[in-house]
Amino acid sequence: MPKDARGEAVISSSVEPRNSVPAGSGESAQRKSPMTILLAEDSPVYRHLISGHLKEWGFDLQIAKDGAAAWELLQARDAPRLALLDWVLPKIDGIELCRKIRKAQSHCHYTYIMLLTGKDGKNDLLEGMRAGADDYLVKPFHPPELEARLLGGKRILDLQRELESARESLRVAATYDFLTGLLNRGEIVASLDRELVRAKRETSPLGIILADIDHFKNVNDSLGHPAGDAVLREVAGWLKSDLRVYDGAGRYGGEEFLLVLPGCDQTTTVRRAEEIRQKVSGNGVVTSKGTVQVTVSMGVTFGGGDKTPSAESLLNEADVALYRAKKNGRNRVEAY
Repeated sequence: MPKDARGEAVISSSVEPRNSVPAGSGESAQRKSPMTILLAEDSPVYRHLISGHLKEWGFDLQIAKDGAAAWELLQARDAPRLALLDWVLPKIDGIELCRKIRKAQSHCHYTYIMLLTGKDGKNDLLEGMRAGADDYLVKPFHPPELEARLLGGKRILDLQRELESARESLRVAATYDFLTGLLNRGEIVASLDRELVRAKRETSPLGIILADIDHFKNVNDSLGHPAGDAVLREVAGWLKSDLRVYDGAGRYGGEEFLLVLPGCDQTTTVRRAEEIRQKVSGNGVVTSKGTVQVTVSMGVTFGGGDKTPSAESLLNEADVALYRAKKNGRNRVEAY
């Protein structure tokens, strides 16, 4: 393999492939989960040399011999997040591939792109970066330099994953009730607003159920708040167990829950509420202080179709029906 003035090995398209490659750095050995890299390279010599180094350094590898094949691999759900692209490729060149990747990924996971090329002009570098490349390495290059650049790209992608995870955690915290796992009050009411608009547009019914755990204060006072939390979690699980994927279930406040049921008229909504009521009353909740028998009172109303009240009006109607269920003995369903 050719060597530079310092006697270090240089990857060059004119050399024969060899199995002996420089050992990876200590950081390479510490990788816990291999990152998959897409290598798009039409030169058999470079494919062999670079793939050998990548495997030695602990990376997994997908190989494409032209730009069209690389583009197809990048469309997969589990596509590599780091792409090593030769500038000159058959069918779709590296620059055009960069542009396609950036255009397609405006709302997707980010792909870190490194261009490999024999071009070393400043204008070439600028063109590559403007096309969407993150880094640029001129052939021939030293293997340690390639590894260093790849480690830099991997760190950036790892940091992005951490940011995505943190953002998702914030979204969940802002959307869901931590204790029950149901939508929080703001989100379930927003869901009601959206579904009510849809129901009016499609002239279809929209069922609403407002449920309240009977004598919940007694559970907290007699068994303690941990037992009360167990009751809330279990009832929440029963409420959402038979829901369709497009139904909404949220904790409306305290021990009250709101269910939003698209496509359900009053008769259907009452029937579904009664099924839920029977499930809750027919099962005890196991707590650290023993098993607790729980019941719920439920108020039902509906909107959509020819009935077009506001979300606030529907909630008031459901609340009136719930109050009637409480007044008439609890553990029952009442319709507005």
